[in-house]
Amino acid sequence: MQASEVPRAVAAAVSTASSLGLTADDAVVLHDSNRLTLRLLPCEVLARVAPVAHRAARFEVELAQRLAESGCPVAALDPRVEPRVHERDGFTVTLWTYYEPLTSGEVSPADYADTLVRLHAGMRELDVPVPHFTDRVEQARGLVADRDRTPALADADRELLGDTLGGLRRVIGERGGAEQPLHGEPHPGNVLTTENGLLFVDLETCCRGPVEFDLAHAPEEAGEHYPGLDQDLLRACRILVLAMVTTWRWDRGDQFPNGRRMGTEWLRRIRAALDRDGLDVRG
Repeated sequence: MQASEVPRAVAAAVSTASSLGLTADDAVVLHDSNRLTLRLLPCEVLARVAPVAHRAARFEVELAQRLAESGCPVAALDPRVEPRVHERDGFTVTLWTYYEPLTSGEVSPADYADTLVRLHAGMRELDVPVPHFTDRVEQARGLVADRDRTPALADADRELLGDTLGGLRRVIGERGGAEQPLHGEPHPGNVLTTENGLLFVDLETCCRGPVEFDLAHAPEEAGEHYPGLDQDLLRACRILVLAMVTTWRWDRGDQFPNGRRMGTEWLRRIRAALDRDGLDVRG
């Protein structure tokens, strides 16, 4: 979120919670990306705030409700208020349960995989209209092709990313594996370690595709504990996901900390991975 918008976004979250009878005298910023995540005190609510133009909030609330009701490992909405999207001062505000994080050590790959298996099982039972994962690949390809939005991307790197995104989209599609609703970005930043076990958050990225696409976001060791994976497909998905997140780092509006340095390093990793796996992504 733009720095100039943060004070208004915080005020929108505080005033929304207060209007619902929750005591919110202070707000701590936990995460700032395309939306703001806040811990409201002393009511202990987690608020997610985004510009009204960011239209994923309603879908996320409905999906989280349904998954939580079926026992899936996802963070719950705050039970003290109506589960809905609130609009205030040009922002959408959603209110969630705040979970005190545990500091008992790193998540084991086996636990990570088991929690993702349970999430996928629950998502298979849902009949929800979600975009295909290739829609997000095409968004990345569009960014690569737009020199005005990625002016600092060198020609050779632009060609590499364009070829990798297009080529691996084709390779993955040709394998014809089973598809289902997915989290979309179940990386460690979207997993909470709580007294209730591991819980996934940030469901706005939900899409449809092979489970290997989700595993490509998880720690590499988790793929060794998830049953029935197509390891060749998983390797292709990992490079594809790396190409996608690398592309976002070259967006001139990207606000990811050290994003350009990371984008440069990830370009090197993409080249190394393509060479290692012998993948020819040129059209």
